[in-house]
Amino acid sequence: MVRAAATLDILAPLVPCRPGVEALRIGQDRALEKSFFESAGLPVGPWRPVATREELDSAVAALGLPAVLKTTRLGYDGRGQAVLRSPSELDAAWARLVPRPLILEAFIDFEREVSAIAARGSHGSLATFEATENRHVHHILDLSIAPAPVRPRIAEAARRHVARLAESLGLVGVLALEMFLLPDGRLLANEMAPRPHNSGHWTMDACLCGQFEMHVRAVAGLPLPDPGRHHDAVMKNLVGPESFGRWPELAAQDGVALHLYGKAEARPGRKLGHATRLLAPGTVANSADPASLSPL
Repeated sequence: MVRAAATLDILAPLVPCRPGVEALRIGQDRALEKSFFESAGLPVGPWRPVATREELDSAVAALGLPAVLKTTRLGYDGRGQAVLRSPSELDAAWARLVPRPLILEAFIDFEREVSAIAARGSHGSLATFEATENRHVHHILDLSIAPAPVRPRIAEAARRHVARLAESLGLVGVLALEMFLLPDGRLLANEMAPRPHNSGHWTMDACLCGQFEMHVRAVAGLPLPDPGRHHDAVMKNLVGPESFGRWPELAAQDGVALHLYGKAEARPGRKLGHATRLLAPGTVANSADPASLSPL
């Protein structure tokens, strides 16, 4: 990824590079990402850069415990991070987490994770998808619920945040922003992905224009329509052999769109497909537990 950014630095003056060199550079480095969120006016949780073992001690003294220590690069789906609950855990976490530098993030007592996706065209046109609630198992996305069962002002704030971020980056394409929803209703920006994102896979079947088509439209300079969500949706990731092995059951269900990725090896913890249950508009809002609407 580091080489990719350097290569695009050479290519960018010659040909359009989408979604943009800056988006790639920032999105692959958690420290740059946090700093950019702050410069764009997005609220973030307390954090500190950690380049040395001594800086880890200073960061813990400033933020307190529990906290989360993360690599700045190459971490995803729970990889490259450690939850620190006592000072006795610092040495082992420091030894295990590479590459360095790292960052330390204050532990956020959030109510739920919410994500939003924006598409931005080369001339600045914008389209945003409805905010989505994400639920994880073992740090891997398990369910995405659309629309997120949150108050309208929170859903609109999520869409404003991702739109502001796309504009600040000068991005051309699709951008996802993951946020923590706090009990007081505030949203804190957590991570971004300058590409179509797993939490937006529901849009393929529940919208007139899904995230993949929107990405192509943005990059190709085509109009960006309103996504036109026509169903509520609950998307279930098929992770690992056991979940993936139930695809015949999903294929037999009415109202379920099944997508298998054709990966050669069904390893534990690997995303092998997803299934989206399509629901009448208003179903999620009227459900006591939207997770019960999952295809599995």
